[in-house]
Amino acid sequence: MNVVLAFVMFGIALEISVDDFKQLLSKPKPVLVGVFSQFLVLPALTFLLVLLIEPYPSIALGMFMVAACPGGNISNFISHLAGGNTALSVCLTAIATLLAVVMTPLNLQLWGSFYAPTAAILQEVAISPWQMVKLVALLLGVPLVLGMLVNYWKPRLAFKMAKALKIVSLLFFIALVFLALYNNREVFLDYVFYVFWLVLIHNLLAFFTGFSLGKLFGLNSANIKSITIETGIQNSGLGLLLIFTFFDGLGGMALLAAFWGIWHIVSGLVLAMFWNPKSIKTNNLA
Repeated sequence: MNVVLAFVMFGIALEISVDDFKQLLSKPKPVLVGVFSQFLVLPALTFLLVLLIEPYPSIALGMFMVAACPGGNISNFISHLAGGNTALSVCLTAIATLLAVVMTPLNLQLWGSFYAPTAAILQEVAISPWQMVKLVALLLGVPLVLGMLVNYWKPRLAFKMAKALKIVSLLFFIALVFLALYNNREVFLDYVFYVFWLVLIHNLLAFFTGFSLGKLFGLNSANIKSITIETGIQNSGLGLLLIFTFFDGLGGMALLAAFWGIWHIVSGLVLAMFWNPKSIKTNNLA
């Protein structure tokens, strides 16, 4: 699964060029707001939500895991459908993927240790943050750099490869979600509605975070849409893989991340339809 996820990230990186990072230099404000929203504000608000709701410890840790992950690989597509700033979305995906090498393990460890029930799980599992940093670097950082290099040297080849790897990406994600639900089918049957409402609330909080920060910093409509979507569409595939690797597929964590992976596609498309119904109709007809 590690190798396949690395290939998936490589496929995403094939469509990212050095020019996509120019947005950071030419218009840094929206990029900085997006990174701030995704890696600082969302994990902090997730912690407050956990304190308020007090979910089961493994499910709470799953919420911290999802909040610690970078944006999902469909966020650029959703941003395009919604009429957002696609260039900003791609730039945020690239930067978030690089930052996730450090920020995902750091946020999980930090916020998980602040909440006593999840801190007990982290102590029991005894994960070395450095181990997780190394794995995330191999899964995200290395494929991102390699994919961008292919894009730079052989753009036509990168375009063709990206199309094929998109199918691999989709199949891999479906397999991960199925595996997570199958391995935890008893937990799934017992807590399906409980987890569904938690994911719904958490996902709405993520969208609200991105939207509110965009408004607060006076960004234009297209940038607000992209930051909202980048904050609300998380890479739950990475989260599931880390859960399988370091937490032995811990039931509540895996169930939460799997549900999030299904739901954020639905909620993202609904949000895009609300913001830009004409685009949805055009893409459906195409």
